[in-house]
Amino acid sequence: MNNLLPGRDAKTRDRETDWRLFLRLVPYGRRHGRQLTISMLLLVPLAVSAAIQPILIGQAISFIRHESTTFAFLRGKPLWYGINLLSTLLLLTVAFRMVLTAIQGYLVQKVGQQMTADIRDDVFDHVTSLAMRFFDRTPVGRLITRLTSDVEALGDVFTTGAIGIVSDLFSIVVYAITMFFLQWQIASMLMLMLVPISGLIIYFQQQYRKANYKARDELSALNSMLQENIIGVNIVQLFSRERFNSEMFRTINKRYIRELDATIFYDSAVSATLEWISLAAIAAVLWFGGIMLLGKRIDFGLLSTFILYAQRLFDPLRQFAEKFTTLQSGFTAVERISDILSEPIEIRDPEQIGEKRFQLHPENDGHRSGEIRFEHVWFAYKNDEYVIKDLDFTIYPGEKVALVGPTGAGKSSIIRLLCRLYEPTKGRILVDGIDIRDLPQAELRRHIGVILQEGFLFAGDVKSNITLGETYTLEEIQRAAEVTNVAQFIEQLPQSYDTQLRERGTNLSGGQKQLLAFARAAIRNPRILVLDEATASLDVGTEALIQDALDKLLEGRTAIIIAHRLSTIRNVNRILVLKQGRLVESGSHEELLEQGGLYAGLYRLQMLGN
Repeated sequence: MNNLLPGRDAKTRDRETDWRLFLRLVPYGRRHGRQLTISMLLLVPLAVSAAIQPILIGQAISFIRHESTTFAFLRGKPLWYGINLLSTLLLLTVAFRMVLTAIQGYLVQKVGQQMTADIRDDVFDHVTSLAMRFFDRTPVGRLITRLTSDVEALGDVFTTGAIGIVSDLFSIVVYAITMFFLQWQIASMLMLMLVPISGLIIYFQQQYRKANYKARDELSALNSMLQENIIGVNIVQLFSRERFNSEMFRTINKRYIRELDATIFYDSAVSATLEWISLAAIAAVLWFGGIMLLGKRIDFGLLSTFILYAQRLFDPLRQFAEKFTTLQSGFTAVERISDILSEPIEIRDPEQIGEKRFQLHPENDGHRSGEIRFEHVWFAYKNDEYVIKDLDFTIYPGEKVALVGPTGAGKSSIIRLLCRLYEPTKGRILVDGIDIRDLPQAELRRHIGVILQEGFLFAGDVKSNITLGETYTLEEIQRAAEVTNVAQFIEQLPQSYDTQLRERGTNLSGGQKQLLAFARAAIRNPRILVLDEATASLDVGTEALIQDALDKLLEGRTAIIIAHRLSTIRNVNRILVLKQGRLVESGSHEELLEQGGLYAGLYRLQMLGN
């Protein structure tokens, strides 16, 4: 369960405060509480040692000038003794800070990387659990941006940003307490100077936040177009769209740079303002401290100490502003990641599965399994735009049924509903008398083998593309390949079953990829087999080879076959003819030809074309 879920729709959610956005990351920080606690405890000695250093330098000056503010244990001591002692103490504080800074920096970065990995895992798990409806409307490039640059920014929010800001604020507090203890008038002047500069920084950071949100949106659009053009580069080149697409990319790139320039402006404005105010603070200390020095209310050593404090007081503020910029980028990322994680998981497993499970060995009770029943099913990808309308039919165990109809009739939508990639808008679908919504998705899909028109292959070896992460022995893999008549093709590959395939299997032909898809289905021994124009990409010789394997694979199984070539489905038990999402005809090949309806017309047209 992820911790970034906002609990309400991201599209209607008001822009949340930075504090509420930060609280979304707290549960991830708790997972690494020990390391974070050590990092926070180290802030105390780090801040104290930094506050001591100006005092030691001021004491050295007071000691040399024999001023009244010199520490009692130094008075009357030889010059060489006092200078050596103070120099040694100063060197120890520097070395002490260096060691602690290195330790804290390591712990903070380590926690940041661990948190980033945790968040990325949660986002990936959530995205892969979303229904296909989400991916229909979301460009892949935008998702990639969320999972890469946006997630990377989240780790910086809690570690480099949050802990760094706590460190800077703690340092300012320690400096302030020390200064008021030494001389309250000059300390008051310096602290008053922090008020307007803090307000200015907050204003600039708010403007930076708005500009950064727009810049990340443009980066998502840029990544989306880049991903689309790389995947479709063959179409781009075949239709000579290089110049046109380059212009489109250049336009989006310019918009991204324009928004990025705005973030750079506000970030630079903060740095410039702090640089100016720190110099002004030193000048103010010199002016006010000089007046007090002339009035003999302070000595030269104490003035030197405050000059150093004036410089150091604004160093944490400068670092605070830089880290605040990191925080603003991270908060923008939190909002964008929350938008993804607020997407509801439309298709879920039932909470109480109970006894509603498939019988894995139906032959024991003499009942053949694999019955599919659609009961008045309606389905729309968009509201009220139904692509499936009141479908009501039954496919009996072991029956071979073909789905036929013109483009857009709803054939592929039926397969998606059966595999529960989408939920029916109305009605229900039953397999062996059980509503598929009452079954775990993994169990349902384990018993439905789907072979699509274009087999998708992952980067990896041939074996892993057949098993898809499930545990099968090499003998089982080879047996599945032999059953589907693809063993000979695999054994001709350079390393046989260990041959490495490139992304999307680009080192194989379309027919060879399809052959592996048949082996992938066969090894799972499904009770229901779905063929979505599965032999369309095969040549005549290979198709004949696969057809023989299919006859074996289909034996004793329920099968749904989508085919545009009507000559390939003559031998099925029944043909369901669809038109605009409705079932208009049903019967065998000969029966439908005799009816002279839609199927007969489609068949005559294909035969005439042939």
